[in-house]
Amino acid sequence: MRKTVVFLFLLFVATTAQAQQYTLLECVQIALDKNIAVKQSEFDVENAEIAKADAVGNFLPNLNASASHSWNIGLNQNITTGILEDVTTQFTSMGASLGLDMYKGLQNVNQLHRANLNILAQQYRLDDMKDDVMLLVANAYLQVKFNKEQVSAQQLQVEVTQQDIENTKIQIDAGTVVPNEIYELEANLASQQQELIRLQNLQRISTINLAQLLLIEDYENFDIADEDFDVPFSEILSKNPKEIFEKALTLRNDIKLSETNLAIAEKDLAIAKGVLQPSLRGFYSYSSRFSYSDRLVPGEGFDEFPIGFVEGTNTPVLSRRAQTKVVGPLPLSEQFGLNDGHNFGLQLQVPIFNRGAARNQVKRSRVNILRSETALEQQRLDLESAINQAYNDAKGAFAFYEAAQKTLFFREQAREVARSRFEYGVINVFDFVQVNQRYEAAVTNAIRAKYDYIFKLKVIEFYFGVPISTVN
Repeated sequence: MRKTVVFLFLLFVATTAQAQQYTLLECVQIALDKNIAVKQSEFDVENAEIAKADAVGNFLPNLNASASHSWNIGLNQNITTGILEDVTTQFTSMGASLGLDMYKGLQNVNQLHRANLNILAQQYRLDDMKDDVMLLVANAYLQVKFNKEQVSAQQLQVEVTQQDIENTKIQIDAGTVVPNEIYELEANLASQQQELIRLQNLQRISTINLAQLLLIEDYENFDIADEDFDVPFSEILSKNPKEIFEKALTLRNDIKLSETNLAIAEKDLAIAKGVLQPSLRGFYSYSSRFSYSDRLVPGEGFDEFPIGFVEGTNTPVLSRRAQTKVVGPLPLSEQFGLNDGHNFGLQLQVPIFNRGAARNQVKRSRVNILRSETALEQQRLDLESAINQAYNDAKGAFAFYEAAQKTLFFREQAREVARSRFEYGVINVFDFVQVNQRYEAAVTNAIRAKYDYIFKLKVIEFYFGVPISTVN
C-alpha cells in the first residue's frame, strides 16, 4: 500500500513537472482572450460602431442612379411612317436622383448621440463581463493553489508518520516499546495515505476545471506556476463600507452601464418626439432617353400635288410639300442632351394623424426611462449590499485566518510535546496519534482560511478598483 502511494505521488510530481505552468496574470489574460462570452460582447461593440456609421450616414444625401433598356414587339404605329405595323422598337433611359433631409425634428442628431451612447454601453458591458471572468479565474486559480498546498502538507505528514514508525521500530527492537504500539501508527499512516490520494485527485480535478475555464484542451500538460501566495496586508479593510461603496460607484462598469442605459432611454424619447414634428426634404433628379428607331428628315426637293381646281377654268391648284427621307437614329451623344430633363424641389411633410403610433411611442419611451431609472437604483442597492457582504466576509475571513494560525501554532507545539512524551514512553501511541490528527486538522484549516481570506480580500479590493492581477 505504501509503495503504491509513493509511486502514484512520484508519477504525479513527474507529470506536473513537465507541464506548462501559468501565473495568475497569465491565466486571466488567456481567459479574456479566449472566453466565448467575452468574444460575443466584443462583437456587440463592433455592431455598435457600425450603428454609429449608420447614424452618421443619415446626415448625408441619398444619391441613386438608374438605367433601363426596353424592347416593344408587336403591332404598333411606326414612328417613322405613321403606319400600323408589326415592328420592334428599342429605348434606353437613364437617370440620377439626389435627396437630402434638411430638417427631421432633430432625429438624425439624436440618433447620432444615441449611437455614441450605445458604444459606451456595449464597452461597459464588455468590461463588466471581463471583470466577472477575472473573478471567476482568480477563484479557480486559488482553488488549485489551495489543493496543491494541501497535498504538500499531507505529503509532509506522511513522511513524518513514516519517520515515527521507523523510530518506533527501533524502540521495539530495543525493548522500550511493546510491538503492539506500532499498529496504531501503521493505521494512521494508511489513513494519511488515503487522504493524500484524495487530495491529489482534488488537485487534479481543480486543475482540469481551471484549464477548461481557460479553454485549454491539453489539460494534461497544464499547471499553475509556483507563485508566492503569502497572506497580503490590505489598507482597504481600514476603510468603512460606505467609503468603498462611494468609490465603487465611480468605478464599477455595471453602474456605468446602467447610467448609460438611462441616457439612451432619454435619447429614445427625444427621437420619438422628433417624429411628431414636420420634416423638410430637398430633392433633385436628372434623366435622359435614347431611341434606336429610324426617323424622317426633310429632303432636298419638293413634291407638288393637286388640292383642287379653279372654278370656271378647271385649272388645277397645286400644293408643295417638302420631300422627306428615312435616316437612321441620331447619335446617342446628341440624343443625351436633346432628351434630358431636370426635376427638383422641396417636400414638406407634416404629421397629422398616424393612428396614434407616434404618440404611443413617446409614451413607451417615457416608460422605458422610468424602467431604466429603477434599474439603476436597484443596481446601486445591489452593489451596496454586495460590498457590505464582501466587507464583512473579508473581515471575518481575516479574523478566522488569525485564529487558525494561532490554533496551528499551539497544535504544533502540542504535537512536539506529545512526540517527546511518546518517545520517552509517557503517553501511548493512541494518545500520540490523536494529538497528531488534531494537528493535521489545524494545518488543513489554516490553509483553507488563508485562501478563503485571500479571495474574499480580492473581492472587496475589486470593488475598490484594485485590479485582479496578483494576490501578493
